[in-house]
Amino acid sequence: MPPKRPIIALLPPRSLLPRRPTCTSFKHHHHPPSLTRGIRSISPVRPNRFNHHPSLPALSSTKTGAYQRKLAANTLPLRTGALATKAGMTALYDAASGARTPCTVLQLDRNQILAHKTRRRHGYFAVQVGAGWRQPRNLGRPMAGHFEAAGTSAKRHVAEFRVRDGEGLRGVEVGREIGAGWFVEGQFVDTRSNSRGMGFAGGMKRYGFSGQPASHGVSLTHRSIGSAGGSQGSGSRVHPGKKMPGRMGGEQVTIQNLKVLKVDPENGLVVVNGCVSGPKGCLVKIQDAIKKPWPEVMPEPPSPALAAEPLRATV
Repeated sequence: MPPKRPIIALLPPRSLLPRRPTCTSFKHHHHPPSLTRGIRSISPVRPNRFNHHPSLPALSSTKTGAYQRKLAANTLPLRTGALATKAGMTALYDAASGARTPCTVLQLDRNQILAHKTRRRHGYFAVQVGAGWRQPRNLGRPMAGHFEAAGTSAKRHVAEFRVRDGEGLRGVEVGREIGAGWFVEGQFVDTRSNSRGMGFAGGMKRYGFSGQPASHGVSLTHRSIGSAGGSQGSGSRVHPGKKMPGRMGGEQVTIQNLKVLKVDPENGLVVVNGCVSGPKGCLVKIQDAIKKPWPEVMPEPPSPALAAEPLRATV
């Protein structure tokens, strides 16, 4: 009967064992080297590169932290804007070069300051502006009291304009009128208005789908969107955000960096370069552009009615 072979202890691979010291002489060590067994992780924890660097500031979920980030982003204008009505489009011609510049005419109608919003009371700085006129008998008691407290007539449109800080509230007292002279020629503005409503539209008109083939097996579904969702692979459902037929238009559209070409304070007209979203007669919010240098704020000239009235000496 042949002798049995000695049983060798099963050890993990060498790659999982700790490395042995390179120096074997005892003169560099106070005690002889000892071998410790352990298992090294094959999937070490990797640090997250998103907002975990010591040089990045710690984010705060409080309202104060959000307000500080809003100020640091510098995305709020320094002063209030105005409400206007889109009168239509026209063109300006340059006599020297013969260039034709399409532009939009905006009409300002009796803009007045109604109220101030402060950070201490409301959580942010803003200026409430009213424009137009309406019958007082068509107002509810809350709005009638609001206009009476401001000392203004009944306004058809009311809107708020955010400002950066309390400096944007100075010089715009409650009851003050804002005319076309609030803007200067050559500056840039941002406009916000609701686009023209299209009603219920299909996928081809709403999102530019190509539709189904014009022939070869397609029957009465040439303009359909096709499949709305997969089967088992996608959970047998329609994913959120799927582009489908629905109501088109009627949404707020912001057009940035429109240059002011002409300003007519007497007639309350502001002519801006390019187009403004919405049909004729729609409400347009005009405010200084946030992506361009701030205009030099100049005092607005007095209204024609006040300028025409002569000064009278008092005894």
